[in-house]
Amino acid sequence: MILGVQKVEKSYGIDTILKDITFRLEEKEKTAIVGVNGAGKTTLFRILTGETGADSGEIYLKKDAVMGYMAQNQQIDSTRTIYEEMLSVFEKILTAETQLRQIEQEMTQLSGKELSDKMENYAQLQHFFEQNDGYGYKSRMKGVLKGLGFSEEEFDRPLHQLSGGQKTRIYLGKLLLSKPDLLLLDEPTNHLDIASIEWLEDFLKSYDGAVLIISHDRYFLDKIVTKVVEIENKKSTVYNGNYSFYTSQKAIHREIQQKAYDNQQKELKRQEEVIRTLRAFNREKSIKRAESREKQLDKMELVDRPDSLPNHMRLTLTPRIISGSDVLHAEELSKSYGGHRLFQHVNLDIKRGESVAIIGPNGVGKSTLFKMLLGEVSSDSGLMRFGTNVHVGYYDQEQQNLDTNKTIFNEISDAYPTLTAGEIRNMLAAFVFTEDDVFKPVSALSGGEKGRVSLAKIMLSKANLLMLDEPTNHLDMFSKEILEDAIHRYEGTVVYISHDRYFINKTAKIILELSPDGVTRYEGNYDYYLEKKAERKRKETELQKQQPQAVQQQTISDTKSDWLKQKEQQAAERKLAAKIARVEKQIEQTEQEIAQADADMAAASTDYTKAQEIYEKKLVAEQKLEQLMEEWETLQEG
Repeated sequence: MILGVQKVEKSYGIDTILKDITFRLEEKEKTAIVGVNGAGKTTLFRILTGETGADSGEIYLKKDAVMGYMAQNQQIDSTRTIYEEMLSVFEKILTAETQLRQIEQEMTQLSGKELSDKMENYAQLQHFFEQNDGYGYKSRMKGVLKGLGFSEEEFDRPLHQLSGGQKTRIYLGKLLLSKPDLLLLDEPTNHLDIASIEWLEDFLKSYDGAVLIISHDRYFLDKIVTKVVEIENKKSTVYNGNYSFYTSQKAIHREIQQKAYDNQQKELKRQEEVIRTLRAFNREKSIKRAESREKQLDKMELVDRPDSLPNHMRLTLTPRIISGSDVLHAEELSKSYGGHRLFQHVNLDIKRGESVAIIGPNGVGKSTLFKMLLGEVSSDSGLMRFGTNVHVGYYDQEQQNLDTNKTIFNEISDAYPTLTAGEIRNMLAAFVFTEDDVFKPVSALSGGEKGRVSLAKIMLSKANLLMLDEPTNHLDMFSKEILEDAIHRYEGTVVYISHDRYFINKTAKIILELSPDGVTRYEGNYDYYLEKKAERKRKETELQKQQPQAVQQQTISDTKSDWLKQKEQQAAERKLAAKIARVEKQIEQTEQEIAQADADMAAASTDYTKAQEIYEKKLVAEQKLEQLMEEWETLQEG
């Protein structure tokens, strides 16, 4: 074990932030700390690093273990260049290298015992130099810089010319090169494009030390961590698995606990009613029996009610005006700044109802392309046009035009005075603002909540084309799920820029990869994109190896070919009808299995192990039903 945390608590005044935080981290283990914004994740990191003291509890760090910590938006104040700043990590190696060159010069002037002593000193220093990667540190440093998105042409740029995000990447690079025994990383994928995130995944998976990560990047966590520590309502719960395992197990535990709680509450009410009836008889025996039942109730171990979650949206989000089938068309767009070309030969053809993700490395011009489409930036060449009745709603996470002096309800009602209170509440309910939540002041909202209000405003407008620039930035995981649901239920057209691969995988039906030489279109989600990229690379490799081969073809007469096609069509129609009948029967059977599982789970709610087994079987049946319904729809289409 490299780190142990036992019953850590932290409060600020009367506000308790953390209570009973307990977990352990083994050497070389990769673990995620998850929770909604404001749960106390960063506070926990500050306690672990000693920046903030805990009110109570114990923290154990292995003797002589070195801890490295990267906070969000970590800045560097320096007059050095990028290359010089990264070299500062290897100060001891650089000093040793200088001393070695100096000793080499001195040895040419010595002899006898002086030479012998100097050679022994040289051998010790040479051993230190080799043990600390003295011959490979420059190559390793360049690899990290390139992995984090810096080209060799940028190595000599002074740090004061870099953006805040670029400085954060430099700090991360220095931390990775220093190789601490325990890495604490707070949102390390912020400011990284997809290629850099994938590089960081590979680096951390093979990292020889332990890693503790705070991140809202679910795809990233799935690739790296083998343990998840959730902080919810000030307490910690440990799940041994990746992020997907954590979410599935959490859902199971919550449903089982809720059923157990509901059943116990019913029993408590029944017992209380019996006790009231016995006391109403007002006889000595009945009163004694009532008292006996009360004692049994006092001894009963109460089941805790699971922490409540906001309801997920249930509305279908339909634009007020339906656009034509052709939403956006562009031909041969290009853009350069000075002598630097961002992109050229960009062609787009987006239809109504499509959900499109635009991806590409940092600096390729994704946001510039967006602004070009919105008319905020001119194109160097090409043409573009929107279709009939297309109304654009633009969402930029960094520029939310919300009035902090208003409540959520007033923010919407003032923007759309013709809407009824019911219509406003229905839309806000879609983004999980219900009951008195709608009267919260905008100033009291988290970043994710403000983002959801902004989206509600856009969807209440005439917009039927949503253009979203990095919509998941700064959103917690719950808010990301709300946004995913909103896009799934939205009947208009959505085009967005994102580096959140999990979000892209969940919402995109089409991926447009932007490069300096144009756009490549993929008809699928992110997993499909990766599959096609790998397939293309594999085919290119095979083509290079293969020699041209003669292919023999067999011809069939036109008459015989037509006859065969007719027979095949008749057979296919019979086979299709049989398949439809078989699938319909399976759907009916599976629905019966799910209904039976619900009944069995309610009956076994006090038996946790049995209830969990039933629930897992129910999940399998529900997944099977969904697959069967999709198969049935496909078969109906012929």
